[in-house]
Amino acid sequence: MKFQIEDVTVYFPYDNIYPEQYSYMVELKRALDAKGHCLLEMPTGTGKTIALLSLITSYALSKPSNPVKLLYCTRTVHEMEKTLAELRFLHNYQVKHLGPSARILALGLSSRKNLCVNPSVISAENRDSVDAACRKLTASWVRAMAVENPNIPTCEFFENYEKAASDAVLPPGVYTLQDLRAFGKEKGWCPYFLARHMVQFANVVVYSYQYLLDPKVAGIISKEMQRESVVVFDEAHNIDNVCIEALSVSVRMQTLEGATRNLNRMSQEIERLKATDAGRLRAEYNRLVEGLAQRGNLPITDTWLTNPTLPEDILKEAVPGNIRRAEHFLSVLRRLVQYFKGRLQTENVEKEGPVTFVASINAQVGIDQKMLRFCYDRLHSLMLTLEITDTDEFLHIQTICDLATLVGTYTRGFSIIIEPFDERMPHIPDPVLQLCCHDASLAIKPVFERFQSVVITSGTLSPIDLYPRLLNFNPVVSRSFTMSLTRDCICPMVLTRGSDQLPVSTKYDLRSDPGVEKNYGKLLVEMVSVVPDGIVCFFVSYSYMDGIVNSWHESGILKEIMQHKLVFIETQDVVETTLALDNYRKACDCGRGAVFFSVARGKVAEGIDFDRHYGRLVIMFGVPFQYTLSRILLARLEYLRETFQIREGDFLTFDALRQAAQCVGRVIRSKADYGMMIFADKRYSRHDKRSKLPGWILSHLRDAHLNLSTDMAVHIAREFLRRMAQPYDKTGAMGKKTLLSQEELEKMANGAGDMLF
Repeated sequence: MKFQIEDVTVYFPYDNIYPEQYSYMVELKRALDAKGHCLLEMPTGTGKTIALLSLITSYALSKPSNPVKLLYCTRTVHEMEKTLAELRFLHNYQVKHLGPSARILALGLSSRKNLCVNPSVISAENRDSVDAACRKLTASWVRAMAVENPNIPTCEFFENYEKAASDAVLPPGVYTLQDLRAFGKEKGWCPYFLARHMVQFANVVVYSYQYLLDPKVAGIISKEMQRESVVVFDEAHNIDNVCIEALSVSVRMQTLEGATRNLNRMSQEIERLKATDAGRLRAEYNRLVEGLAQRGNLPITDTWLTNPTLPEDILKEAVPGNIRRAEHFLSVLRRLVQYFKGRLQTENVEKEGPVTFVASINAQVGIDQKMLRFCYDRLHSLMLTLEITDTDEFLHIQTICDLATLVGTYTRGFSIIIEPFDERMPHIPDPVLQLCCHDASLAIKPVFERFQSVVITSGTLSPIDLYPRLLNFNPVVSRSFTMSLTRDCICPMVLTRGSDQLPVSTKYDLRSDPGVEKNYGKLLVEMVSVVPDGIVCFFVSYSYMDGIVNSWHESGILKEIMQHKLVFIETQDVVETTLALDNYRKACDCGRGAVFFSVARGKVAEGIDFDRHYGRLVIMFGVPFQYTLSRILLARLEYLRETFQIREGDFLTFDALRQAAQCVGRVIRSKADYGMMIFADKRYSRHDKRSKLPGWILSHLRDAHLNLSTDMAVHIAREFLRRMAQPYDKTGAMGKKTLLSQEELEKMANGAGDMLF
């Protein structure tokens, strides 16, 4: 269908549209017109992705003289592929209506590991080894040597891509990662470098958050993007944590030992160069004296991760004189590593700010702030001069220089925390020195400043007013949408006590109470006998899940559950968990029914959907607070209180409830779906906790369901499932329209039909 929103003709590839999708598009268009940023919370399963894509691509089509570019950020490769598949469907629809003029170029960009087609490179096990294997075949000096000596291996795909030169382009179309690989194999070109090159010409680019938020990566990939771009962060409820991780570094003993090995190898290389090709070292020295840290434009294969600090914080001046000579620089790094080793041999927890830390480095080993700031660039320059290709071996020294550069650049928003052991295992010494970033607004600030519109959207952004404070920006539109339904297909309940009327909670003092464990077990036993197909249970942590499953096993509760359904458990091993999920799905498909035990901050809670019969009920055992004694968390809370006036309790509750909402939101993935959510903890009945849940869950939470015991919950579940088994009209016969056709939309836009939701 196509319809007008003010001056834009929107092409929408389905025959009907949900009312909330329409309102979402109207708000999004307001933000684009105002060239400002927006925060939009839209319930899961209401077609958020297609609404975003169709509005923004139609907006670009309606302004052909100055089309906007869309940078769409997802969290996982799986989500990236899903988004590109939706976009292809939309693109075909637009081309059918508008002809060839609507053609666009859209592509996904990921690491070499997901795009490389050279069998000898892709066989390496992890991402860093794949990058290094690629560099061994494509670095400019390797290729220069291969010209003289044909026995030196190079990558045929990259050589063909270079030969094609300006002919190596992608024809318009929508390319998923799989399509890029297929296209590369067919043409014999390297898909990774082709995609990197085409990103600047594409109308839509889909990639991961790190490409914009992590300065090391953004400096290479995203610096060419024009200002007239719309950036979308999808599933962005955890965006503050992504920003913080991008600027945090931790150093352990293994890192320091690895760094020492790296330095020894580099000094051997320098000695070798002095003997064979001293001119190269001299040329680097002269370049540094002239004040150029880099050699101008490097060939694309030699670019390395860029400086870990944000672009405007990089000093535009010459490298300090005392680290210009290669051997002098190495001795500075040696002293720095030695200093870190000394700091790790502490018996007590130490915490200090960057300023005192830098002063102490200067006092003890004589390295000042300016030298620290240039560590990363100077290391990069040296690695290129020494022509080092196996960069995966040099990750340790990179980490050290990362930390040095960050600590030399920033004076606030960070702290250095040294812990001699992990608090949960105090008898195992495992010292770690962490540079923790507390201010999420640092990493995202350049994104807000550089691009005209940034859209932050997710199914769980409640309370929505906290995000502008955490990320320090002013949205022009900030709105939370509800879900229009023909029938109440979500049934949230708050369970506060067991059938023996004892309160249930995972509060620390009640957590290991046998009565609470027994009541949680009894709740699950009752539910497995009533609810068909799949049930998903979320626990607050791995250790709590282990403890409670053990006690259920001893008291025979687990055996009772197994009589009704099979039980599968998420572990910290990705392979095991994937296998458990596959078998869970098989058990649901064949009608045996299954229960999946998972952890609220684990892998499953973030990206795996339990739609249709895979999830008819989610039980959230407890409130998933972060580990509140963690030193890093305490330092961050203190910073938030002093800088943004956010109270500790508010932030912790907000963080726990967005996690809980994320977990229970996994059951509803479309409007024809139905499911129940049980919040099993007496603390959910308190208004200050409950009110932080997203609006689309709260609007279905009746007062009668706020303070239930197990037997009442079972009764409600029976009633609900009986109601859901009745046939129903999807378009909404009882005067509640939830699917709008083109005519109805036009009527509504003209004001003839009133808004029916």
